[in-house]
Amino acid sequence: MKKFNSLKEIRILIDQKKTSMPQLLDYYFSQITANEGLNAFNEVFTASASLQAAAVQQKIDQGTAGKLAGMVIGIKDNICYKDHQVSASSKMLDGFISPYSATVVQRLLDEDAVIIGRLNCDEFAMGGSNETSYFGPVKNAVDEERVAGGSSGGSAVAVQADLCLAALGTDTGGSVRQPAAFCGCIGMKPTYGRISRYGVIAYASSFDQVGTITSSVTDAEILLEVLAGADEYDSTVAQQPVPLYSEMATLDKKYKIAVLKETIHSEALDGSIKAAIQDAILKLKAQGHTVTEVSFDLLDYMVPAYYVLTTAEASSNLSRYDGVHYGYRNTQAENLNNLYKRSRAEGFGEEVKRRILLGTFVLSAGYYDAYYQKAQRVRRLIREKTESLLQEYDVILTPVAPTPPFKIGENIQDPLVMYMADIYTVLASLSGIPAIAIPLGNNADGLPLSLQLMAGHFKEEILFSLADTYLK
Repeated sequence: MKKFNSLKEIRILIDQKKTSMPQLLDYYFSQITANEGLNAFNEVFTASASLQAAAVQQKIDQGTAGKLAGMVIGIKDNICYKDHQVSASSKMLDGFISPYSATVVQRLLDEDAVIIGRLNCDEFAMGGSNETSYFGPVKNAVDEERVAGGSSGGSAVAVQADLCLAALGTDTGGSVRQPAAFCGCIGMKPTYGRISRYGVIAYASSFDQVGTITSSVTDAEILLEVLAGADEYDSTVAQQPVPLYSEMATLDKKYKIAVLKETIHSEALDGSIKAAIQDAILKLKAQGHTVTEVSFDLLDYMVPAYYVLTTAEASSNLSRYDGVHYGYRNTQAENLNNLYKRSRAEGFGEEVKRRILLGTFVLSAGYYDAYYQKAQRVRRLIREKTESLLQEYDVILTPVAPTPPFKIGENIQDPLVMYMADIYTVLASLSGIPAIAIPLGNNADGLPLSLQLMAGHFKEEILFSLADTYLK
């Protein structure tokens, strides 16, 4: 069976009786078994997925199936699914079974998607290479010595290696877009608040956003239609109606695109990425779009502001993991204080502990004003400048990452190198705007290249339209 790139392809074959949901699921099961070495899945939901596939096929036969019937999808291992394990790829939650489903999971099920398993990720979504996972690193299918990107590395590799049609990830500072770029997929981070976070294990609540990794723009569109919208369980979700993105193709519309020149002409940007983006700019111009280089002088402040704010929020969010309520518990502690210390020291990995300590520091007395409040002011300035730019232009174009996927173990020992790799993705996260990573082919070594497009709040349809016309 060939690799499927869209739900539309699958539905045509199912409608023609050339395959069925159980047969499709068996194909993906065999693909997962054949590619176990990539370490993309923390668990395959063999029993529940098989039951779902049979039920969905029956609905298809009866003509009552939902709009995602035919889609086999994986979910990042920080998204809760009732009666299934969820661990955030951490020893702290290893073996924990969720008592309820996240809103995004319920919406997938309501539209007859089949959820095939939970996907490996950086521990508590903290990392940019999927090397901090308690279950080991995910390997890039293009070159197994290289990282998949993170934190949603398992989600990206599952789509890249044809282990499922699509995958859900979460994006705090680039955790959907960067692994999608490293794996040659389409990674979509919607506007902050477009999709409910209920049932998603929190890292940094004012940044976290569920996103999608797909092989086609059309699948990204239909998934956002299903996942987005108001939710009584999440007060931070936007109340705006959800457009039918899949019916909003504006193929003849020409856009004004701003290229952030500090990103394109940075010495840190890999030459093959720069050349590919310059070729992409020429193609966009040939398609009739206006492309202009503009300056964005706050670039140097983005990564520091992002890490001060997200680690502060992580320090607060992860305080609930104390060895008492649920999760990993040390059994040799002599008293309650010692139980907290030992459970957290043994349950959390090094990167998570590093970020908790940094966040606790910036929130502490004497440093709150100097770091946390200042970072909040910088965030406001970045958002205001971004919004001002998007009043003049429809789209902002930048790279996704400064390099193609690097080798496993190459950068993990230097946290600063890892953090600075987020320099191009945190703009959309700090501003809360939607962003999409789209593939640009491979470099001379066969490694995937990508570019990033950003638009104004709740203007995802612009990104879909531009990405669709560019990739055709």
